[in-house]
Amino acid sequence: MMFSHIAFDNIMSAYRSNSSLDDLIAGFDKALRVVGGVAASSRPNPGAHATDCELSDDERRHSAGLMRVNHVGEVCAQALYDSQARFGKSPAIRKQFEQSAREEEDHLAWTAERLSELGSQPSLLNPLWYAGSYVLGSIAAKLGDPHSLGFVVETERQVEAHLNRHLEDLPPQDAKSRAIVEQMRVDEIAHGAKAAALGAAETPLLVRMLMTAMSKVMTTTAYRI
Repeated sequence: MMFSHIAFDNIMSAYRSNSSLDDLIAGFDKALRVVGGVAASSRPNPGAHATDCELSDDERRHSAGLMRVNHVGEVCAQALYDSQARFGKSPAIRKQFEQSAREEEDHLAWTAERLSELGSQPSLLNPLWYAGSYVLGSIAAKLGDPHSLGFVVETERQVEAHLNRHLEDLPPQDAKSRAIVEQMRVDEIAHGAKAAALGAAETPLLVRMLMTAMSKVMTTTAYRI
């Protein structure tokens, strides 16, 4: 009986010591699925019932370029939320990051589906976008929960502005893409508001400027590659 008790304790100790390794493996598996285009949505695609109007070749390429940019944004969002949840201090904040990541995965699946419908494909640089975003999210989380939340608020503010521009720039008759982008915009606003309500600190001006510059590089590159 004593032997069984000791054995059980040893097993549990080994499990606890390996839990960080398990987390690492789970994180790596998720990264592979994200950059590999494996995403499942928990909500119906907003563009599913929109009229699929005729697009010229130029309009189709333009819509595909914009939706590829949006897909890259969702790849980055998965990396950011995963790293911030992993290194967050508060259980409540980690839970919020995980919930936001699940909703962002809907966006990932929707934009991938629309790209396929437009006869295009995701960015070839998705592994790079994911890795860079994971590092940024980890740094934000290590600075503490208020700064991590502030990073989310600023990110979502910039994403909202970016989606507003896409709604203006997409071909008017591309109702499917527009429906997806509109629902993404609604969700991003909600994510930013939730982060602010949890006690986000204001992001310094220099950091905001750097984020804007990096976003410009990403969107310009992803539109084409």
